[in-house]
Amino acid sequence: MDVTLDSIRDVRLYQSKTGYRFSVDSLLLYDFVNLKEVTAIADLGAGSGIVGILLAKKYLHARIALFEIQDSLISLAEKNVVTNNLKNRVKVIKCDLRTLPAFPSPRPYDLVVSNPPFRRLQSGLINIEEERAVARHEIKLRLQELVDAASSLLRAKGRLNMIYHPCRLSELVDILRRRNIEPKRFRFVHSTTSTESKMVLIEAVKGARTGLKVDRPFYIYREDGGYTDEMETIYNP
Repeated sequence: MDVTLDSIRDVRLYQSKTGYRFSVDSLLLYDFVNLKEVTAIADLGAGSGIVGILLAKKYLHARIALFEIQDSLISLAEKNVVTNNLKNRVKVIKCDLRTLPAFPSPRPYDLVVSNPPFRRLQSGLINIEEERAVARHEIKLRLQELVDAASSLLRAKGRLNMIYHPCRLSELVDILRRRNIEPKRFRFVHSTTSTESKMVLIEAVKGARTGLKVDRPFYIYREDGGYTDEMETIYNP
């Protein structure tokens, strides 16, 4: 596999040159997590490990499990864990998330994060590169299956943080509530102040009461094309 070694914040990350590569979505999801303390984190569909590794650097006493199904990405994630000296706290687990709810679980996780595929199979062109296709389209994981997996891992009052597409937000809310995971906080992401939302960050709590907070919008670019101060801070703290 041809790879590049890239740096973001205080993390070094090996990525495929032609396969799946992390995008701004991963950084926004990492930044959205605002817990003061966290003990155990599960990253569902972890890819090469970017979100989980960033969170390991943010929460120095947390243990992190990176769940991934694609062998090529598992190999990269394992390499990235070692490269960032996190082998004692971060583990990579090969797992088809669709199987998790079928097995008894101690529900040890107080935080689950995910940047899941949001395109239905019948929508849009499917990338010929398998890593990218699985990351973007519901080829191996549908939305309700992802939420079922998160529910099976979360402890009572545990949090699920996701980034998703606004066009399926109502569907996501419905699925979450049917799994007793209550949406508690949204933040809509826009390219600029003059564009509609292209992504939405969601925080939901297992077994929580109703009550929703909508944070101020997040803008990625200024009108002149440069990053906003907030986006710049995520890249360069």
